Amino acid sequence: MSTEIVYGLHAVQALLKSAPQQVHELLLLRGRKDQRLKKILGQAEKNHIAVRFADRRTLDEKVGGEGNHQGVVAVCEAQTKVFDERFLEELLQQLEVKGEAPFLLVLDGVTDPHNIGACLRSAEAAGVHAVIAPKDKSAGLTPTARKVACGAAEVLPFVSVTNLARTLQMLQRAGVWIFGAAGEAEQDIYQSQLTGPLALVMGAEGTGLRRLTREHCDHLIKIPMAGEVSSLNVSVATGVCLFEAVRQRAG
Repeated sequence: MSTEIVYGLHAVQALLKSAPQQVHELLLLRGRKDQRLKKILGQAEKNHIAVRFADRRTLDEKVGGEGNHQGVVAVCEAQTKVFDERFLEELLQQLEVKGEAPFLLVLDGVTDPHNIGACLRSAEAAGVHAVIAPKDKSAGLTPTARKVACGAAEVLPFVSVTNLARTLQMLQRAGVWIFGAAGEAEQDIYQSQLTGPLALVMGAEGTGLRRLTREHCDHLIKIPMAGEVSSLNVSVATGVCLFEAVRQRAG
């Protein structure tokens, strides 16, 4: 059985809450006794999960130098919470039955796992139903992305698709409007109607939307920029666009 590492206070807490049966062992920093770590220890004991105390060097080696583990590392079964196109189709059907307008985030080739994690965190907070990304030229749900997501990766469906353009076409056939964020767009997000069935597409760091992705968008929108900086980090831009949609949809 393959295993993987999940680390960081929020990510491990979310894992222990949503799928404690997947955790084989919990490694905690020896000598740390603050309330946040005690809470995690309590969750582990409640679910009869083996706990081992280790020094910082051991924990650093476990995460392979990828990031700050915050004194907590979980060794668990390889996560299965990466979904495919069939799941997305079923999700759309479920939302239609409930009379709920789909609210989706599409990440077109975002390769920095820190940005993937930050986008997931914003998407979960905004009430997005799923995050979609292509299998190729995308960071995916790495341990770093999970840690940065602060638990969002454990509760928000992440859909990895083989052909993003084909997936966008499927969404359009299902009545979902595709809004792509592009700096050269004429229409800004505050002039756009983001209240119905919506998929917001964000491009890769530096290069933006790929040509084929851009061609499959119903509308291109931009964030109006008043300063000298020409663009925002993709995770920041994602948060701005998502919560403008949240504001409109609440109204």
